[in-house]
Amino acid sequence: MAKTNAARRRAFEKKRAALRDRLDPKKRGELSELAFLYKAASLGFAVAKPYGDSDRFDFIVHSHGRFWRVQVRSSSSLQYGAYQVSAHTKSNGHAIPYTADEIDFLVVHIVPEDVWYVIPVRAFTPHKTLQLFPQRSNRAGRYEKYREAWCLLE
Repeated sequence: MAKTNAARRRAFEKKRAALRDRLDPKKRGELSELAFLYKAASLGFAVAKPYGDSDRFDFIVHSHGRFWRVQVRSSSSLQYGAYQVSAHTKSNGHAIPYTADEIDFLVVHIVPEDVWYVIPVRAFTPHKTLQLFPQRSNRAGRYEKYREAWCLLE
């Protein structure tokens, strides 16, 4: 029975990966936003989605009397052992890094690993791109201390 369940799980993961690879980056980002909403709400956070798409942040998270502006990013592509994540927005074709005036946290979903990083803006500013290494067993890397660091939002 265990082999049957393992075989079913592998087949399911293969189908899920194929579907994920067919989605364009915007749709993958939207799915990660939904995953963030589910994850944060299941951890007991109050989550609000601002109307429109004009702000630099995707969500407002409320916890213990504080409101946090959260930008959600995702990555599905492993390159040279790292997942590349953009920590910027574009304006007139130029990459502009996020600042503490715009967001409080960058929450990154590494889709194939289903791993989350909750990174305060001060930890990456003024970098425009982050490299995350969730597959490393020694948890080395500049941002590893922010892996699943949901407590920072409390």
